[in-house]
Amino acid sequence: MATNKLHIAIVSSPGIGHLSPVLLLADRLVNNHNLHVTVIAVTTSTSAAQSQLISSITTNNHLSVIQIPAADISSIVAPDAKIVTQLCVMMKETVPSIRSVISAMDQHRPHVLIGDIFAYESWVVAEEFGMQKFVFVTSNAWFTGLFVYSPVLDKKVVGQYVDQTQGFEIPGCRHVSPDDVVDPMMDRADDSYRAYLDQAVRVTLTDGMLINTWEDLEPQSLDALRNNDILRSVVNNKPVYTVGPISRRSEPVDVKSGVIEWLEKQPENSVLYVSFGSGGTISHEQTKELAWGLEMSQQRFVWVVKPPTGKGSDGSYFSQMGGTPVPPDYFPDGFMTRTQKLGFLVSSWAPQVEILNHKSVGGFLTHCGWNSTLESITSGVPMIVWPLYAEQRMNATMLTDELEVAVGPAVLPTKKVVGREEIEKMIRVLMESRKGKTIRDNAKMLQESSDKAIKGSSGISIRKFIEDCWSRI
Repeated sequence: MATNKLHIAIVSSPGIGHLSPVLLLADRLVNNHNLHVTVIAVTTSTSAAQSQLISSITTNNHLSVIQIPAADISSIVAPDAKIVTQLCVMMKETVPSIRSVISAMDQHRPHVLIGDIFAYESWVVAEEFGMQKFVFVTSNAWFTGLFVYSPVLDKKVVGQYVDQTQGFEIPGCRHVSPDDVVDPMMDRADDSYRAYLDQAVRVTLTDGMLINTWEDLEPQSLDALRNNDILRSVVNNKPVYTVGPISRRSEPVDVKSGVIEWLEKQPENSVLYVSFGSGGTISHEQTKELAWGLEMSQQRFVWVVKPPTGKGSDGSYFSQMGGTPVPPDYFPDGFMTRTQKLGFLVSSWAPQVEILNHKSVGGFLTHCGWNSTLESITSGVPMIVWPLYAEQRMNATMLTDELEVAVGPAVLPTKKVVGREEIEKMIRVLMESRKGKTIRDNAKMLQESSDKAIKGSSGISIRKFIEDCWSRI
């Protein structure tokens, strides 16, 4: 390694939602900014998706990926513990392995350690080796505002957040509805809430924040994090760098998958893509209602179908991407026969970026994970929001109320089953109506904004981050 290159190590917690943007950030730092980056990927044995994602990254002398197995926490955490609790404990117990990896980099030890929001226990390793430490928020600035301000809200709000009648004021930011609070805030008596508060405090003890957003997307929230006296004091007056959109881009492939071949036979903007992400699941009853809604709408569709797990809306978080055939008993009797010319069913996983970038795709019914949201935005595809867990309800509200690139159900899908008639109506509004055309136009404008940010405001922000790091060495 050349000694005149800034060397950065990035720690990723398990889960595609964190690993994917970490790998893409590393790739951008190496190829666009000529840095040396080592990704330390904490992985679980249950996720084939993580291994496939890592193998898709081209490593070289300046970009390397080191996989370390997540610590076994089965004797520490109950098997039914919330995902936040599991991830926080898992990353804490994996710190000795992270320390060993950093220690082994004797001659070329990194100058900087970046970790996602679950990697906060690794700050102690950065301090031991005299490394600068930064947090990479793989979500957006509005979520970041709520996240870092949560310990303050904890002292202000009496009772459960979800029982409040008014929204929560985040200084300088858009308020957050009781319906939109992130999962750990939904039950203050659960262990995950305490873990979340600890996490929120610890991420502010860094040298700065990198956020997967861009200036034109969230000017209000970014201004609050940087300039609002109250919020700025919460993040200890640390710098905030915009690095987004960090998202996968469509690349030409030699061999086209079956779904892409099917899409090429469909008219332009005629297909609705339906997917709940790598970790999202819906109930058996909701699966049938969604099937009816798709059929009744008479719109073409590609649906990535996963089996209902009975473990909640994040039931496949640690076991993403299987390859089992789609069982017909998930659907109403005769559904697969009646819709065989109208739709295309995919089991568990599909090439999402290639699908969203295909000219025949005109809409995306999505769980609103931030990775999927950015992939839709950077493809210029409008959305039907179907939030399931984590901060997805906030993302859905941003997409519908603020950015106006999506429509959504009247009641959150996590509160009640969305009926077939409402599903049909949402699809028709997005794909056929005048309102849908306006939403589509807004999505195209947002796509242009995201394209400009990569070389414009976010490129400038990353260069500022690099300069600031060098100035501290």
